[in-house]
Amino acid sequence: MIDEDFAFGNTAIHRLDPRIKIIVAAAFSIVIAVADKFPVLLTALPFSCILVAIARLNVKAVLRRLLIVNTFIFFLWLLLPVSFPGKPLFSWGKISITREGIIYSLQITMKSNAIVIACMALLSTSPVFSLVHALHHLRLPDKLVHLLFFCFRYIHVIQREYLRLTNAIKVRCFEPKTDIHTYRTYSYLVGTLLLKSSDRSKRVYQAMICRGFDGTYWVLDHFDLRAKDLVALSVMLLYVLGLALLQWGKIL
Repeated sequence: MIDEDFAFGNTAIHRLDPRIKIIVAAAFSIVIAVADKFPVLLTALPFSCILVAIARLNVKAVLRRLLIVNTFIFFLWLLLPVSFPGKPLFSWGKISITREGIIYSLQITMKSNAIVIACMALLSTSPVFSLVHALHHLRLPDKLVHLLFFCFRYIHVIQREYLRLTNAIKVRCFEPKTDIHTYRTYSYLVGTLLLKSSDRSKRVYQAMICRGFDGTYWVLDHFDLRAKDLVALSVMLLYVLGLALLQWGKIL
């Protein structure tokens, strides 16, 4: 289930307009994702950490989420240094660890952590429904807004259905093993879950049609852009612009 552990608080980051957070997070992520100079990446990491400090997020919870991300990055460290072409640093038989592979792995590690930390500080500090509302105000296509809204709304329902099905097979003394019976059981479980999800989606759509749904995302409350929000937007975008100049300008 998707938890919103960081969504509620009374810090300066929590009080920011969600539209500001989305704009800054998108700009920062794009610049860092395409950057390849280490001074830029080293400058980006403190920015992300400062945002986490301002938002006063639980450090253990942040590190727990980073552990998941870096677990996947760990496998890149196992593969890229020995498969990326470049100047060999170490050789062991036919296996060579290249300098370019290590540099590329380090860049991916720094980029991923900087972006994930910044997004945790900016996006996780607003409820998902507020972010969806903000995307609507930012003129994102209505179909994408609806898709995000319903994915979040019903992923909890699908998870409850999955738990009900897994409890049912456990009651029947099912123990997973590496055999055909286990594979068949899990395939039946996934198939049943897909069928039930499809049936529920049709019933939800029919209920929405009965209530006059015509594809329009109606909102009752609107955001109030304050001077503090504009100042925060200007400061953070200037920082991101500085990173872009550091990357593509003639500063370095």
